[in-house]
Amino acid sequence: MSHGSFSAFKHALAQRLPYELWIGWRYTRAKRNNHFISFISLTSMIGIALGVMALIVVLSVMNGFQDELRQRILGVASHIEVRSFDAGLPDWQHVQQQIQSIPPKAFSSPVQGMAPYIMAQGMLTRDQAVQGVLIRGVLPVQESAVSELASQMKVGQLNALQAGKFNIVLGADLAQALGVRLGEKVVLMAPQGQVTPAGLVPRIKQFTVSGIFQVGMYEYDAGLALIHMDDAAKLYRMGDQVSGIRLKLADLFMADRVSRELMQALGPNYYITDWTQQHANFFKAIQMEKRVMFIILALIVAVAAFNIVSTLVMAVTDKRADIAILRTMGATPQAIRRMFVVQGAMIGVIGTVSGAVLGVLLALNIETVVPWIERTFNVQFLSKDVYYISDLPSKLMWSDVTAIVSLSIILSLVATLYPSGRAAKMNPAEALRYE
Repeated sequence: MSHGSFSAFKHALAQRLPYELWIGWRYTRAKRNNHFISFISLTSMIGIALGVMALIVVLSVMNGFQDELRQRILGVASHIEVRSFDAGLPDWQHVQQQIQSIPPKAFSSPVQGMAPYIMAQGMLTRDQAVQGVLIRGVLPVQESAVSELASQMKVGQLNALQAGKFNIVLGADLAQALGVRLGEKVVLMAPQGQVTPAGLVPRIKQFTVSGIFQVGMYEYDAGLALIHMDDAAKLYRMGDQVSGIRLKLADLFMADRVSRELMQALGPNYYITDWTQQHANFFKAIQMEKRVMFIILALIVAVAAFNIVSTLVMAVTDKRADIAILRTMGATPQAIRRMFVVQGAMIGVIGTVSGAVLGVLLALNIETVVPWIERTFNVQFLSKDVYYISDLPSKLMWSDVTAIVSLSIILSLVATLYPSGRAAKMNPAEALRYE
């Protein structure tokens, strides 16, 4: 396109646009005599872009961290648990049949699997090593329907737990603390003792390590051991009772609603809890931290956005003669106000869009960028010894991006109110007196 045709195109475009918008846009990209104004405009754009980018990346990491922990916790824990108000659940087969007989449409989310379990405390010993653990008695086939432990086995198999064999599956950190490997023996002591002439003696049974799992959560890897449910019933003298029934849902976020629906279907004789109650404080803490991080980083955007105030105040002073001439040519105060609102809004929009694009790109590639930074500078952001997870996860939520972009643009528009109002109130005669 030639220079003449391009000038004609700009003229035609100017004729179609409101003159306030056209002049405001020209002011934004014009080369000013006062370079300090241009510098402040540039720093405002950069500040808004960095703030928006930081907000998107940090919230994406928080979302990823929360999602990763939720998956790891619920890979071992249950979505819903059905228990009795007494110590055990004696009629668990009947309860399972009741739940299976309920039409799937009666639930907000279908029940994908059920498994009975026995939960008890115990102490594992080998040589001089002693570790307190949670013992979970399971039926391996049904357990695979409600947890991901079968797919998290480092060595051995979950199906190696067989009734009467007295095999045991340990978490990786627990096995390391006891110093045992596959095929070696450990001794399990149950705190419920038996009375003998010599006094109260704890029940003791030797188990063979038939598997080691690792889910990536220290709480489970260092404190959970699995045995067959029949072996647990014998050791803890549960008889035909179990501690409860674990349920897995198609949609874990419907657990709260489904638990209420189950309570109505089964009646008041059962105690029903879901993962949102069992781990409520943990996930509330993450959510609170996310809100606090949003507020703190939003202040960065706010500071950068309100730099627009100083930019426009100096621009109004610099354009006194232009404003006066426009007023004498018939421009209304509202038109003058809109010119400087457009100028400030363009600074905010350019900074916001730039930051949003950079933030989205970084959030989508953070699992590649962070390892590169760790290798290049020989640092580690998340130590396995301190944090639940060692990798920095990221989950971009477009609702967060929309909220951040909207907040940034609104703050930019708010920042234009005072300077544009000052320009609209300018007296043309006073402005021209010193020109």
